[in-house]
Amino acid sequence: MYLSNAWYVAAWSNEVGRALLERTIIDEPVVLYRKEDGTPVAIGNRCPHRFAPLNLGKLIDDIVQCPYHGLRFDESGACIHNPNGDGKIASKARVKRYPIVEKHDLIWLWSGELELADETKIPDFSCLSDKNFRSVGGVFEVEAPYALLIDNLIDLTHAQFLHEGTVGSDAIAGGEYELIQQGTTVYSNLWCPDGPLPPAWQPAFGGNYEKPVDQWLYMRWDAPTHMLLDVGVTPIGRPRSEGAWVYGTDILTPKDAKTTYYFWGISQNYALDDESQDDAWRGSIYQAFECQDKPLLEAQAKMMRGKSLDELDPVLLSSDTGPVRCRRVLDKLIETQALPEPALISIAELQNNNTNLGRIEPVV
Repeated sequence: MYLSNAWYVAAWSNEVGRALLERTIIDEPVVLYRKEDGTPVAIGNRCPHRFAPLNLGKLIDDIVQCPYHGLRFDESGACIHNPNGDGKIASKARVKRYPIVEKHDLIWLWSGELELADETKIPDFSCLSDKNFRSVGGVFEVEAPYALLIDNLIDLTHAQFLHEGTVGSDAIAGGEYELIQQGTTVYSNLWCPDGPLPPAWQPAFGGNYEKPVDQWLYMRWDAPTHMLLDVGVTPIGRPRSEGAWVYGTDILTPKDAKTTYYFWGISQNYALDDESQDDAWRGSIYQAFECQDKPLLEAQAKMMRGKSLDELDPVLLSSDTGPVRCRRVLDKLIETQALPEPALISIAELQNNNTNLGRIEPVV
């Protein structure tokens, strides 16, 4: 069900402070906090005594105190203080320690074998912290399995129908499609020339741009659940620098078999000093995901009644090429619990590949 030896996003950097933050990551209860020196920490959230959630306790200096009987745990997960009776500490009085890395304004948590944690395998989301971009982000909790959200984000042809009137365009369904795989990284690229300008892009063109445009939707997927979307529009036949484009962060973290955290972000390379852009993007994402994608995904999950896609034997369309490839890659990794081998192509390299709006050059 899950790939254990992998990095998962546990939180945005600004979510983690001196308050105890509770998250469940692939069915494991976790509590996150920052030490007094600002270092982030993640340990198991279930006290080994009576299984009380530690996040309901308190942080004393850099030590977590259980709310029930006052056992205290340090950043290694070890119980270091027992205020009860003779004060002896049982050898099994400890919680799990999770390696974490703060990178790209995200808190990445390693869920597998400690000796295999390699932060160089974290894909590039540097646009989130790059001063040449203005970024905004948030997190949704969705009552649907993470595999359904991967399908939703990899196959963007649904935008023409589900997002009609916002980011949808008639050109999307007939766009040119390209699938590239390198290692366990999959590129799912859709190039949609000579179509109407989607309404969501109108503000970037002054609010009254009615001519047809070229549009691209290029998605990079890294196992198990990390996606970067390169999406934009430009006047027909013109380089992307004359249009408007953004990077979209789409990172999924399974909470459990039925629920997923969706960490979203938008990074734009224009209007860097315009704070109103943040609220505009929050509104757009709310409308597209909270009001359109999320209700459909949750309804889809209910209709599936806990069965897998394979069990239900779905009809497949040509647009399913990307989702099917990602599922196959992920299924094989889960079966073998092998380590992902991401392509680790930098954002700068992706940007250079796409500058002239030809379909992305194959990565070999």
